[in-house]
Amino acid sequence: MRLLLVILVSLSVSACSGYEFKNLAKSDVDLVTDEFIDESRRLVRELTVKLYKRNPSQLHKTPGMTIEKRLTLLQNSAGELNFVELAGRQETEALELVFNPDFDGDRVFALAVGLGGMLRHAYGYNDESFLFDSLEPEPLWTSAHNVEVLAWKLRNNRMDNGAPWLISSEYQGVTDNLSFERLFGKLIVLQEMMARIAGDADDRRVTKVVHAAGSVFMPLPI
Repeated sequence: MRLLLVILVSLSVSACSGYEFKNLAKSDVDLVTDEFIDESRRLVRELTVKLYKRNPSQLHKTPGMTIEKRLTLLQNSAGELNFVELAGRQETEALELVFNPDFDGDRVFALAVGLGGMLRHAYGYNDESFLFDSLEPEPLWTSAHNVEVLAWKLRNNRMDNGAPWLISSEYQGVTDNLSFERLFGKLIVLQEMMARIAGDADDRRVTKVVHAAGSVFMPLPI
């Protein structure tokens, strides 16, 4: 009877305050993690849209494809992002396709799949976090490093004719759109902050990824 009363009171409080009942099974860290997951996915969507607008030729490689259809594909895929179009390549392997001269597919989609899948991996492929979930800080640190490498490669790697693999901040030799740098910066900060939070919550020392690894993508720890 006492348990039933507690449940009824909880339901009443949650209904009055707008607080979802499922959140009773969440710690403060879980609620913060949910916000980080949502924000990281929002930033990847925003980055994808901006890249397609700067590189419309990539979208046209798939007949009838639109930005909205691409976003729907990414959003409706649960867990790992695995697409036949990329021969099943995921995370860092998908990111490598962006700069692969033998790849003739949609490089923006490869980037979105690689980046989005890697961030999902960093959060344990969860859409939200609950009390008995735990995050490992190492994949979060590694993902932050890889976002930094991706931003560097987009700025510096070039095709044989000197053109960038994808137009982002720079167009025809002129840096005219710094919003890409801001998006990448936000993603890096989110992952590094979440790694610190996860490390503190786990009450153990975090070994940060060594950035001296330079311009090499690092697979996330399993």
